[in-house]
Amino acid sequence: MAALPDTDTGGSATDERGRRRLRTKLMLATQVGQGIDGYILGGIGAAMPAIVADMRMSDWTAAMIGASALVGIFVGGPLFGWFADRFGRRIVFLTDMMIFLVGSIAQFFVDNAWQLFVIRLVMGIAIGGEYAIGAPLLSEYAPRHNRGRLLASLEVSWYVGFMLAFAVGYALSDVDDGWRWTLGSSTLIALVCVALRGGIPESARWLLSKGRRAEAEELIRRYGMDVDVDTELADGERRNSLRLLFTRRHLRSTVFASTFWAALVLPYFAIGTFSPQVLEALGLGDALAGSLASNALAVLGVAAGCLLVERIGRRRLLIPPFWITAAALALIGFWPTAPIAVVVACFLVFAFLNAASSALTAVYPLEVFPTAIRTTGVGFATAMSRVGAAIGTFLLPVTLTHLGVGPTMLIGAGVLTAGGLLSHFLAPETAGLELSHAARAATEGSNR
Repeated sequence: MAALPDTDTGGSATDERGRRRLRTKLMLATQVGQGIDGYILGGIGAAMPAIVADMRMSDWTAAMIGASALVGIFVGGPLFGWFADRFGRRIVFLTDMMIFLVGSIAQFFVDNAWQLFVIRLVMGIAIGGEYAIGAPLLSEYAPRHNRGRLLASLEVSWYVGFMLAFAVGYALSDVDDGWRWTLGSSTLIALVCVALRGGIPESARWLLSKGRRAEAEELIRRYGMDVDVDTELADGERRNSLRLLFTRRHLRSTVFASTFWAALVLPYFAIGTFSPQVLEALGLGDALAGSLASNALAVLGVAAGCLLVERIGRRRLLIPPFWITAAALALIGFWPTAPIAVVVACFLVFAFLNAASSALTAVYPLEVFPTAIRTTGVGFATAMSRVGAAIGTFLLPVTLTHLGVGPTMLIGAGVLTAGGLLSHFLAPETAGLELSHAARAATEGSNR
């Protein structure tokens, strides 16, 4: 049996309703999970000026708080990814969101910088886990014809969450202890997501990777999944999934997924977390309102990426925007005293195109690894991307103070240039391929 179909026309109306309910519930559960990731990471940027003033933080302490969740992602991505490949998708999918819930509540009660650092670190671990399990589980149920668009739409939720956090922070900026409510308000989102994740079944692809064919085929028939059973069984691994990432067979995918993701998010997180300070340094009026407008444009950008990912293919959505955004930041770097209209235009180009390409961070890492190591691979790539993001977030306020805005923007341009070069040589074209075939194309270096 090579493949089981995406639809089962012989099933009853009750079966079809069950399939629709599962797909809707799984989609909502992953969408809300991605949204809370963006909300938690965006909230700290919106709240940071008030936190710094309230706790009288130094630049170094503020940098540590800003980078804490990103450091946590470095731990949580590989850890939860390994758990999900070893013990299954289902249990990790629910446990991860419970950590979000506890951490969100705890933020209401912090009274010093170190408490906030620890809580944000733990929440970062949960975010890393969400990257490693949410989108991979959805990808393993998604049909090939719209898998890219479905996965890319998760990034829309991330950017909406990020923007919403800034909007909440802006609304509460003049309220006493408003920053506590900005950070703690993620409790409501976590509660909704915990409720959605109850009753989600195990991944049939994961069951196949473990040789549990009968259980997997029952799920495939029940939910009308598009799965090449024989390929999944052939690609199943019984060895340590983390070690497999660095074998000759999978090293290309590991390097590509880690580097393109890091190059996209390093300048975005660095500038996004401290965007009020960056815009103020450039002499732009209401810095917080400018940050909100920039994030709103990013939402439009990732929505455009979602619409284009199947139409133009993965490579065209990734590589040209790297060069254009690098040029935009370089122009600001070489000409920091440019007219406000020029600076604003460059930031808008960066925000829109960087977000459009970022739609692929929910697509490529899921497609370039086979099922047996998918969540481990995604978790590791998440961790590597956040190493760069954490470094950028940690150093940006320092470089702004000691080097100035021009050199800071040039560093961002250099990172984007490196991302464009690496993607040119390593990025495969996986549009339209069944998930297990996409992983094989990545292993073979196909950029058809």
